[in-house]
Amino acid sequence: MATKKIVQYVAIRKDLSSSLNWPAGAIIAQACHACTAVIVSYRDDPYSVEYTRELDRMHKVVVEVASEEALTKLSEKLAENKMDYKLWIEQPENYPTCLATKPYPRDEISKFFKKFKLYQ
Repeated sequence: MATKKIVQYVAIRKDLSSSLNWPAGAIIAQACHACTAVIVSYRDDPYSVEYTRELDRMHKVVVEVASEEALTKLSEKLAENKMDYKLWIEQPENYPTCLATKPYPRDEISKFFKKFKLYQ
C-alpha cells in the first residue's frame, strides 16, 4: 500500500461563491467540516491510517462542481461505485455544500473527478 499515491478529493459547490455570495471563509469551513468528518468516520480504514501516518505529506485535490444538482450527482455516482465519502449538509439551511472522499489510491478514485476543474 505504501507504494500507491494516496489522495483525498474534496468537491465544493462553485455557486456558493458565484451566485449565492458566500464569503470565502464560510466555503473553506464547509470543506474543513467534510474532511474532518470523513477522516474521523473512516479512521480505522487502512487507507486513512496510511494517509494520516505522515501528516506533513497528505495530498488533497479540491475541485469545483457547478451546483447542488452537480454535487448530488457526484455523490450518487460515488455511492453506486461503493466509494466512501462524506456529503456535508449545512445546517440549518439543510442543503449540501461539499463532499470529501475517504483517502484512496489515486488510481482508484481519480476517475470520478476527471471532469471537474480545480477549485478557484
